[in-house]
Amino acid sequence: MNRKEFLKGMGLAGITSFLLPADVVRQPKKIHRSLGGGASCELIPQETTGPYPLDLSSNPAMFRQDIRESQAGVRLDVKLRIIGASNCLPMPNCRVDLWHCNALGYYSGYTTNGQNGSQNNVGQTWLRGIQMTDANGEVTFTTIFPGWYSGRLIHIHFQVFLSSVLQATSQLTFPVAAKNALLAAHTPYSNYGSDPTTLATDNIFSDGYSFQMATLTPNSTTGGYDSFLEVTVNGTGTSGLQNLEPETGGQFKLGQNFPNPYAGSTTVPFTLTNPSDVRIDLFDLSGKKMAEVIRDGMGTGEQTILLDMAALGLAGGNYVYQLQVENNNGVFRQCKMMTAVK
Repeated sequence: MNRKEFLKGMGLAGITSFLLPADVVRQPKKIHRSLGGGASCELIPQETTGPYPLDLSSNPAMFRQDIRESQAGVRLDVKLRIIGASNCLPMPNCRVDLWHCNALGYYSGYTTNGQNGSQNNVGQTWLRGIQMTDANGEVTFTTIFPGWYSGRLIHIHFQVFLSSVLQATSQLTFPVAAKNALLAAHTPYSNYGSDPTTLATDNIFSDGYSFQMATLTPNSTTGGYDSFLEVTVNGTGTSGLQNLEPETGGQFKLGQNFPNPYAGSTTVPFTLTNPSDVRIDLFDLSGKKMAEVIRDGMGTGEQTILLDMAALGLAGGNYVYQLQVENNNGVFRQCKMMTAVK
């Protein structure tokens, strides 16, 4: 199994038809939901993808946590927690795409204007990446703090998919005082001064930003900064869209491993519609295949496969597990995330 097939199993290829148009009607900024236990969830506002999106879902290298490549700038670790609006619970196994400009205001993949005039970065992919949420509904991207460019407040773009179906396209920004303090304290940002666009004059955040304001705090260990935002999308704390997965072809249903989070070993449950040869591939968070377990000739009905991580030679950690089912109807795949006890 190669990484491209792995991404197909995640539903990362061929999803262009699900993308929202650039002039998508924006969602109201305040949708109040008071839910069980007194919790309150607010749907993330829908925003345009902007003029510089790239569909890199067919590129296996984009499944990565560290999206910096060769870009210079202050390290920024961005954590997003995806929440289901109907019950305010974390949503595992969501796909999150994230992208933004570099420290000088340029985007990869385009010819754009930044601090040094026009620059051609067509064919480049820096500061773009794809991850899947873990058992806590979280993804973390290691990147650099974006710079500003004329007409836009400093921001980061992201999209959230459930079972390959786009649920949210939005943007986040940062507290003004903390942001400008960072810009003043570090090069190359300090060469260009504070962000001249304000929340009131930015064409995305001028009508509200409370659900898009991420934290920004120094991290003494990395020497950079951490940022966090909770993102609520339509859902019930699980993907809830299993029937929309074309990869399964009606041949199986893949369950969440248990226990999850796990320590040492965990069990993968699934249901087979027809007798099949079954394989589970385990990938790390860079998309590298780490192990496989093969079970030929499995019967119909409910099945389980135990994954003993020590026996497989794997250290404790987060992995994506892909179930491959092969029978007379073809080959079908689907993936989920398993999360290690921290």
